[in-house]
Amino acid sequence: MRQAGRVLPEYRKVRERAGDFISFVKDPELAAEVTVQPVDLLGVDAAIIFSDILVIPEAMGLPYKMIEAKGPWFEHTVRSQADADRLKIAEEGDLAYVMDAIRLAKRELDGRVPLIGFAGAPWTIFAYMTEGSGSKTFSRAKRMLYTEPALSHALLEKITRSTIAYLHAQVKAGADLVQLFDSWAGVLSPEMYSTFALPYIARICDALSKQVPVTVFAKDAYFARAALGQTSCCVIGLDWTMDISESRELIGWNKALQGNADPCLLYSDLKTIKKETEKMLRAFGPLHHIANLGHGLYPDIEKDKVRCFVDTVKEFRF
Repeated sequence: MRQAGRVLPEYRKVRERAGDFISFVKDPELAAEVTVQPVDLLGVDAAIIFSDILVIPEAMGLPYKMIEAKGPWFEHTVRSQADADRLKIAEEGDLAYVMDAIRLAKRELDGRVPLIGFAGAPWTIFAYMTEGSGSKTFSRAKRMLYTEPALSHALLEKITRSTIAYLHAQVKAGADLVQLFDSWAGVLSPEMYSTFALPYIARICDALSKQVPVTVFAKDAYFARAALGQTSCCVIGLDWTMDISESRELIGWNKALQGNADPCLLYSDLKTIKKETEKMLRAFGPLHHIANLGHGLYPDIEKDKVRCFVDTVKEFRF
């Protein structure tokens, strides 16, 4: 469960030691420490490296800041071909601190559970690089898709090549599987997603899938489930708005499905969490399912509630 550490007091103590968020991400020892915490304290059966999807724009030459209570912010954005031309294709050495964190986390995990690497999907990274921050509509980013498609494809190409190099480096450092997060997939129409998102996701899957299993999580992209099922990924993540049986029918049985409990379920009492989690497990069935939430945890969810979810999954039998 990505961001599982955010509910842990132990995580918050390490976060305080780090100072600002970006310094936290760039400190391999601290990043490795909080990567392992959910395994030790919540009992999850995989770890995901602590990092941020926006390390890719920074490695390409577009630094960002993390504004407390507001999120990421870019002082400079990509608005023209000249802006795109100034960006480089990120290389392994540009993100050495992530690889160091992976190696440290692998050593600490000592084979207990697999370690997941990750990156943002190209459209989501493009959205931040052109919008400059988070947004409800990403209208600036979408405007570029409509008004300057050639420039958009050129930027997406650079992001894709950078992401492939980045994920290859994560695997080389020890990641056992990798996941693509397309957090803003749902702001695009099906046609625009097919043009400006899916082809680049498919290329990344093709580049990595012969080395490690690849998971694709495209939030709110219910319209893309069948198309994602045609890519070479191994796992497709479902958010909590996606019907399980419908998703299986659209995707087929050659992919594992991941998800998809509503994170807000974990605000309820333990009895309800257990009942609803078991209901989800029965709906997915005994095969080809990775039990998970349908998105990340919220920081104010109680640790014991998360542990209840994890324990329910582990104890359940068909």
